[in-house]
Amino acid sequence: MTSGKVPRLTLRQERAAFIQDRKRLQDRVADQITAFSGSMAFVYLHILWFTIWIVINETRWRFDPFPFGLLTLIVSLEAIFLSTFVLLSQNRESARSDMRAEIDFETNVLSEVWLEAVAEKLGVDVKQVHATAKDRIAQSKTLASANVNGPG
Repeated sequence: MTSGKVPRLTLRQERAAFIQDRKRLQDRVADQITAFSGSMAFVYLHILWFTIWIVINETRWRFDPFPFGLLTLIVSLEAIFLSTFVLLSQNRESARSDMRAEIDFETNVLSEVWLEAVAEKLGVDVKQVHATAKDRIAQSKTLASANVNGPG
């Protein structure tokens, strides 16, 4: 036997944490813009902005008379950029979700290996446990499909 130390398994969560620390400035900015654009403060700001714009153009300077073509152009450009920021944030969130699913899978496999090792030491028949689990999973799927389809 070597030094008596058990080799440590490195899960991907460590890598995920490392990647998270290195997230680029542009990613953080896109996330902040997306978070702000999804807030009530954003809505209130736009209500105020549109109200001021319309009042000024209907009473004073008329630099953008009705039907407010310049305002429409500005709002359309804003919508294009905001949708891009939202898509960028969704793509990153999807990648994070995929990473979490992978971490969950690795953790489940590690737990299963540990449980089988402990069961073996305790003299539990692992094949019998797997067979019982397989039967119960099949039963639960049958019951679930019967509940979804309803009676008769």
